[in-house]
Parts: sequence; structure tokens; C-alpha cells
Amino acid sequence: MSQARSPALVHLALALGGFAIGTTEFATMSLVPFFAPGLGIDEPTAGHVISAYALGVVVGAPLLAVVSARMARRTVLIALMACFGIANAASALASSYDAMLVARFFSGLPHGAYFGIAALVAASLVPAEQRTQAIGRVMLGLTTATIVGVPFANWLGQALGWRWGFGVVAVLAAATMAMIAWVAPRDVPDRTASPLAELRVLRVPQLWLTLGIGAIGFGGMFAVYTYLASTLIEVTGTGPAMVPVVLAVFGIGMTIGNIVVPRFADRALMPTAGALLLWSAGALALYPLAAGQLWSMLAIVFVIGIGGALGTVLQTRLMDVARDGQSLAASLNHSAFNTANAIGPWAGGLAIAGGYGWTSTGIVGAGLALGGLAIWGLAVLAGAPMRVRAAA
Repeated sequence: MSQARSPALVHLALALGGFAIGTTEFATMSLVPFFAPGLGIDEPTAGHVISAYALGVVVGAPLLAVVSARMARRTVLIALMACFGIANAASALASSYDAMLVARFFSGLPHGAYFGIAALVAASLVPAEQRTQAIGRVMLGLTTATIVGVPFANWLGQALGWRWGFGVVAVLAAATMAMIAWVAPRDVPDRTASPLAELRVLRVPQLWLTLGIGAIGFGGMFAVYTYLASTLIEVTGTGPAMVPVVLAVFGIGMTIGNIVVPRFADRALMPTAGALLLWSAGALALYPLAAGQLWSMLAIVFVIGIGGALGTVLQTRLMDVARDGQSLAASLNHSAFNTANAIGPWAGGLAIAGGYGWTSTGIVGAGLALGGLAIWGLAVLAGAPMRVRAAA
């Protein structure tokens, strides 16, 4: 890989893409009440649009990583952003429910592959002992989107029409393409790489254990986040105007977590992952106790948000266990977290439907975090014999 202008500038360019992706992923949920009548559908049906995006992420992450195995990473990142921008422009121009479904599915396709390859590029520009911090800087784009990008897209959608909420993301994608083309190093494609070599990583047990930690352990956060607005209104007794404020506090917690936690992870990766799962389990267990007052909800939501740094830590872990399948393994991280985004709300919804109340999502979330911790324990135990053999 040739010399870049500076690692910090490259990280900023990659984070801008993460900001665009995070904005459209979360803002779409807040725009449902506006684009549903615009497309002549009810809100529950409009929710399928969000599911179509998630399906695109799960399908696109491994598929695009394998297909692009022998391409230069700089070229792949620009191409992924181009596809992402075009699909969001198509979302803004969609004239029917079916057209919107297709556009959102294609919008989700580049998501996982972009973050996976961006993480590899970011880590390649710094010393090995700073990899997680570099990945954390890229992920700051995603977390910052929950604080700035999502409220702005929602405001824009209300002020000028919901189509602008998607249109601004297309503009961000174009800006990301230009910045990556300007600052990213021109790398030489790895001619020894191949789709088959990438697929061989699927034979590695530690890969599946790491993905399991994310798919189960991260589900706890989504169990609470999905029903947070309803809990604030029904249990805490706040007005709808306070919901964006609390969601922003969650985003601030995630942002601070992605700044601070990677410093520990670069010294002790797996212990940091285990500590984060314990942190999340404890915070989620306290959530029902904090739900009665706004001040305590603000505090606990902030603490829960810090646990979002688990995604960055597991991204580095996947790079360690991936061997010759770096692109595929790194991209699968986001497939795992979208699986968590399905498991968490489903499990939390079962508890609410069972009559246990809105705050029961905290107990469900704590159970999922502990489930992730159990898989983490299996990964540590399974990795011990390999370390002994390597030392010998």
C-alpha cells in the first residue's frame, strides 16, 4: 500500500462514509411516519422497508467481500460508496412501496462490506498495537450519526419532505467517494487472494464464536433501544420531545465508548471484550430500576451506550482469527450485529407481549449479554490450546 497523506485524514474520510451509513440506517426509522402516507401504506407495512435494509446488510456483507477479494481496497471502497449513494438517491425518488423496498435492499448491500474493508484499511496505516483505536475512529462516524446525522435528516425530512432525508445521504456518499479518492493510499491488489481463499475462513471455529458473541451479546442493547421511546413515554412519563434528547445521550455514550475502550483493547483484546459484556449485562439489569425518573434514565442510557464499543473490539478480533479471509471475516461482523438487531427486538417484544411490561426489555437484554459472555468463555477456552501449541 502506498503512502497516504496521513492516517488521521484517511480515518476521517472512512468515518465520513460511516456517518452516511449510520444516518440512513437510523434515520429511516424516524422517517416512517412521513414516507408511509407518501407511498400510500400504513406504518406497520412501512416497517418492512427497514427490514429490507437489514436483509441487504446480511446478504451483501459476505457476498461483496468475496467478489471483491482480488480488487484494490481503495477501489472497492469507492465502488461501495457509489452503489450506496445511487441506492439512497433511488430511495429519495421512489414512487411506490415496491420501489422503496428494492431501493432500501440495495442501500443495505454495501453496509457490511464497507465497514469491514474500511477497518482493514484503517488498521493497516498504524502500528499493530494501535489497530483497535484506528478501527474505533472509523466507527466514530457511525456513532456520531446517531447524535448529529439522524436528527438533521429527520428535521430535513419534516421541513422539506421525507425524500430529502434520503437525498442528503446520497450527497454524503458522493462526498465520501471524493475524499477517499483524494486521501486514501493507492494499494496494489493482492493477486494471491481469491474468493475460495476468503471462503476458507468459514472453517475457522474462532470466527463463528466471535460472530456468536456479537449476534447474541449485542442483542441486549437492541432489545432496550428498540422500545426506549415507548418506555420513556409510558413508564418514565416524558413527552415525545424528550425522546430525541435521550437517544442523543445514547449516541454520546457510544461515541465516548469508541474513543476510550479501544485503548484497553489494544493492550488486552479478549479481556476487554469480556469486561464490556459484563458492563452491558450490569447496566441492562439496572435499566428497569432507572426507568421511573428521567435523570436516572439519562444516566443508564449513557452507560448502556458505552457498551456499544463491543463492535469495534470484535472487529479487531475477527482480523486476528481470519487468516487469509480478512475481507470476508471483517465484513461478517456487521452481519452478526444485524442478526443481533433482529434477535434483541424479537426477544424484548416477547417479554412485553407476555405482560412483563416495557422495562422487562432490560432483563431480557441482560440475559442476552450474559449469553454473549458464555460464548466469549467458550472462545477463550478454545483458544487456550492453540496458544500453547503456538508457544511450543
